[in-house]
Amino acid sequence: MEKLFAYGTLKDKDIQENVFGRILQGVPETLLGYVVKEILIEEEFGMESYPIIAPTNNNEDTIEGIVYDLTLQELQLADTYEGSHYKRVEVQLQSNEFAWAYSAKV
Repeated sequence: MEKLFAYGTLKDKDIQENVFGRILQGVPETLLGYVVKEILIEEEFGMESYPIIAPTNNNEDTIEGIVYDLTLQELQLADTYEGSHYKRVEVQLQSNEFAWAYSAKV
């Protein structure tokens, strides 16, 4: 199983149902050394603002989220959902576990 740290729309049960075909069961977790910023993405009806994580290298900066266990196929579905503006990066969580998270493509 793959671990995914979700901090934004992937925590939404309706989105999970649409992307994965099921509601995910996760556990609360904290990401250290990152802050949430905003990214503007052009959508069908104009520009929309979405959250994005950005590293600060300061462990006092934290993001609360949820860690989900996904199959490799489900992780690939998450990649497709996040689209071309996001990239999957490996992060270390407060629990010292490693998980995937989505950050801005540079």
